[in-house]
Amino acid sequence: MKYIGAHVSASGGVENAPLNANAIGAKAFALFTRNQRQWKSSPLTKKSISLFKERCEEFGYEAKHILPHDSYLINLGHPDPDGLQKSRDAFLDEMQRCEQLGLDRLNFHPGSHLNEISVDDCLARIAESINRTLEQTVGVCAVIENTAGQGTNLGYTFEQIAAIIDRVDDKSRVGVCIDTAHTLAAGYDIKTEQGFTETFRHFDEVIGFSYLRGMHINDSKKDLATRVDRHDSIGKGVMGMTTFQMLMKDTRFDDIPLILETPDESIWAEEISYLYTL
Repeated sequence: MKYIGAHVSASGGVENAPLNANAIGAKAFALFTRNQRQWKSSPLTKKSISLFKERCEEFGYEAKHILPHDSYLINLGHPDPDGLQKSRDAFLDEMQRCEQLGLDRLNFHPGSHLNEISVDDCLARIAESINRTLEQTVGVCAVIENTAGQGTNLGYTFEQIAAIIDRVDDKSRVGVCIDTAHTLAAGYDIKTEQGFTETFRHFDEVIGFSYLRGMHINDSKKDLATRVDRHDSIGKGVMGMTTFQMLMKDTRFDDIPLILETPDESIWAEEISYLYTL
């Protein structure tokens, strides 16, 4: 069974995210557990934590269908020691918030070398950041999102993600989130049946479906191998509908959060409903 939702607002408190997800007919959802544009945020209150859990139970949202996303400021491969420490501290805080909320995964962009260290050194640094965080937390899986490869962002090839996973000590607590728009922009042609089939054969060979913990379901404003990250609404970008038809019919994508990050939230309910018809 497919669990489709969107990255909903948690404005006014994390406890509002399940309400916002339910309002659009979502069976899964993503959220920020803190302000994603600030390094530090106020701790979660006992009331917020309690209400969040109550509402998830009320609307039938299980932890495995909720995909929290960390702050965009965090760079776990930062070449500068101060920047790296700041990122690691913030990432730890994000993982601890997931623990408090009873969530079992945290989605994040792996990191960027900023043209100051080698790709391999940056990948090793990201893995070390994950290891340090897992040692200080319990039960939350670090979910690496593939990127479009814009600028100096890493994680745009399956091989780079596999290189990070290889260096993570506790393989049971590391996973992957595949973003369809990022995948296309990074150079994987998922627009055709043949291309989709080959891309996910390659994904399974290099990383493995056992690591897949969620997906971001986005059309793209930018085409194949442009390395530019620009999401579009379903059917309105360059991707066409084959990608989404293949996805919805493939049981390998069952029972994980399939999250819309499309730009027009006013049609999320329509997009979710449409995807289920596929």
